[in-house]
Amino acid sequence: MIMKSYLHHLLAGLRIMALLTVILGALYPLAIWGIGHVLAPGKAEGSIVTANGREVGSRLIGQQFTGKEWLWGRPSAADYDGRASGSSNLGPNSPELLKTVTGLKEIRGAKAPADALTTSGSGLDPHISTTWAQQQVERIAKARGVETGRVQQCIDEATRGRRLGFLGERTVNVLEANMCLHALGK
Repeated sequence: MIMKSYLHHLLAGLRIMALLTVILGALYPLAIWGIGHVLAPGKAEGSIVTANGREVGSRLIGQQFTGKEWLWGRPSAADYDGRASGSSNLGPNSPELLKTVTGLKEIRGAKAPADALTTSGSGLDPHISTTWAQQQVERIAKARGVETGRVQQCIDEATRGRRLGFLGERTVNVLEANMCLHALGK
């Protein structure tokens, strides 16, 4: 009698587990994927950017640009690897963080804002502040041999406003700005 009751409960539990696995492990993810493709097809596919028929990056994941002719993004704790997304977890009193920030200040300038010197929470932020973008205009124009107004136009085209008109700050998508700069030539 006890064995029969035990077996009955075990089978009921296995049926519930199988049902929930199908619902939560397959049907729900497929529904969300489908809704994403209907409401925001570009974002659902990773917001891939192409140039001359070739994929050059994503609007959602930061890349490293190092030449003086490029707009520089945020540093990356993940070395710009999407598989290793995450912050450095270094605290404000960390000697390693101080060394990193000091080194970046030497390269990027003493007046560089925080987003020029520190990583984002994901380590892959594709955006920078308009302040950091503005501080780079003259360097880029000089390196490319163009007027600052042309560089400014690329930055303006890649600038996005606050979400819903009041959330967050205005930001510049580094990849979009650099694609525009690439079109200017060197």
